[in-house]
Amino acid sequence: MSKKEETAKTESEKKSEPKKTSTSKKEEPKKTTSKPKKDPEDWIEEILPKAKKTPAPKIKSQDLSDVAVNQIPGIGPAVAEKLISSGYLTLAAVAHASPIELAEHCEIGEQTAKRLISASRSQVGIGFKNAKDLLKVRNKLEKISTGSKSLDTLLAGGIETSSLTEISGEFRTGKTQICFQLCVMTAMPKSLGGLESGVVYIDTEGTFRPERIVQICNRFNAPAEEVLSRISVGRAYNSDHQMVLVLESPKLITEGNVKLMIIDSLTSHFRAEFAGRNALLERQQKLNKFLHQLLRLAEVYDIAVVATNQVLSKPDVLYGETVFPIGGNIVAHSCTTRIFLRKSKGEKRIARVIDSPHIPEIETVFMIGTEGIVDVEGS
Repeated sequence: MSKKEETAKTESEKKSEPKKTSTSKKEEPKKTTSKPKKDPEDWIEEILPKAKKTPAPKIKSQDLSDVAVNQIPGIGPAVAEKLISSGYLTLAAVAHASPIELAEHCEIGEQTAKRLISASRSQVGIGFKNAKDLLKVRNKLEKISTGSKSLDTLLAGGIETSSLTEISGEFRTGKTQICFQLCVMTAMPKSLGGLESGVVYIDTEGTFRPERIVQICNRFNAPAEEVLSRISVGRAYNSDHQMVLVLESPKLITEGNVKLMIIDSLTSHFRAEFAGRNALLERQQKLNKFLHQLLRLAEVYDIAVVATNQVLSKPDVLYGETVFPIGGNIVAHSCTTRIFLRKSKGEKRIARVIDSPHIPEIETVFMIGTEGIVDVEGS
């Protein structure tokens, strides 16, 4: 075949073959997003102001005294039982404790105690609070009447709960008699002006007399048996026993709706057991620990704690007061309100506020009679 015929043949084959499309990049069809059709009245919503999203209302936390220790995250039944048997019944009680104290009382490790306290504090929410909210809380605090208008006026309404009140003075100034009357005013029915609540009475000197309670009940026409049934008396025989009774009291407080705790007296055993200057440091440290137990108890369970205190004389003082409450600065700094009693003419007694964060230093006169603490006529 000649060269001309070959070239003609190849040209005819090329013409007969279909044209190849380029396979490099195929053009993808453009995606068209179809916009939703607007309603004819949608423009009204666009020009109206958008409402702000209101946050969900915060759930109010439970009352701290009602939250049991078994609600602590990660706590086991064995540890919970140790806490309850040692008097730490609520989250607030654990949250207010120190790691060393919790480890000592509950027989657990210090690291375990730290974890329990940290978990309790996170649930309870211990921290800064607004002063406005604190004022609302203080306005709701209950006050226990003394049964004497003059004493109630002196104390701005009565003995305040969530606080520690000290009543000091010489013998026969009315310290124990005021405590007896406070027992009646707390335990007697609400219809007669009482709180209808329980009382814990820690007697360190053996001076509690139920028959005296009956005499005071007769004055207010209160049912004596009902009042006596609401008073739990513990006789403390030494300073250690005194502290143990306080540690065991939370169960009584929660079960008996207790609103008042009385320690009569505060320093009697400490004064007898730690004699001399050599034992002064140990006595003050132990007394300070006991006072902080009382303060914590008052705040956690919202009860009024009243402690009577003995006095000592300083004959070398030529001018001013020669009689001072025992305990020195430890007691002075720990007590919320301090009342000092002194004798006047006959059965008259003078009560003076010597320290308080909300009451000025004022005094009043009252009398001790067969019916208890009464006001002086014409005062």
